[in-house]
Amino acid sequence: MTDAPEKTAVAIVEVGPRDGFQGIGPFIPTPTKIDMLRRLAAAGLKRIEIGSFVSASAVPQLRDTPELLAACAGIPGLIPQVLVPSERRGKDAVQAGAPWLAFVLSVTEAHNRNNVRRHPLESVEEYQRLLALIPADRSVRLNIATAFDCPFTGRVPEAETIALLDRLIQMRADVEVCLCDTTGRADPDHVESLFATCIARFADAVAWGFHAHDTYGLGLANAHAAYRQKVRVFDASFGGLGGCPFAPGATGNVATEDVVWMFERMGVATGIDLDALIPVARDGASLPGGLPGGRVRDALTAQPERELQDPI
Repeated sequence: MTDAPEKTAVAIVEVGPRDGFQGIGPFIPTPTKIDMLRRLAAAGLKRIEIGSFVSASAVPQLRDTPELLAACAGIPGLIPQVLVPSERRGKDAVQAGAPWLAFVLSVTEAHNRNNVRRHPLESVEEYQRLLALIPADRSVRLNIATAFDCPFTGRVPEAETIALLDRLIQMRADVEVCLCDTTGRADPDHVESLFATCIARFADAVAWGFHAHDTYGLGLANAHAAYRQKVRVFDASFGGLGGCPFAPGATGNVATEDVVWMFERMGVATGIDLDALIPVARDGASLPGGLPGGRVRDALTAQPERELQDPI
């Protein structure tokens, strides 16, 4: 059994404005998105994935990402992160001044072709070329999609994920690597095992993150499993919004408010003001066309009424 880790603080990356919004059909007005970014930042969520540089025809909801990026300059303390799926889109993000780029590619060929119309090794080559264009003062993340499971081929052998990482990690040392449970079908044992193997293989060369979906209700359990392996960066989506349009059956990300609640109850600092987060999480969950998830916001909202009816 793995020894319990020290209760060191975690960093939560809010991905709702990208992962949570991308599958919503009705276009969310840009001012509404900016207001939500302000409120999320005010709640303590400083690093936020605000959108993606991607084809507007493929993901219409994210077509205003350049406008959102520009607006972030007026939000104190906010570090905007943008997702880029290709060399071309990465160049666009660099030219737009994005301070943090998250390059995404999939372990499995089936998902990578469905997502970006390329073999994974073609995406590796694009990533290498893009690195040469990214200024030294910009931060880079690698999102490894289908690191655990693929919607088309099922459970992904650990060796396949490791083989892809062997190619990628050597290209730049100061990159954060986020293993993504794209379908939500990972389980805690699998999460612990893969992270243990990765961390042992690459030692201290990499900062690790975990991106959980809650399709089968295991998002928090999987996040806790990653924490046990000393992962300290966690993606989450306010209101539990999410779901990959290129991963059939995938539902929302693990809810930010649920992740904050779990870690704070464990005595692990998150830097997030849950009281400030809950109202914006409720507003996000009520967006027309959204697919919300999570439990904590409803539990906390109902708590005063329960206490009034059944005093102790």
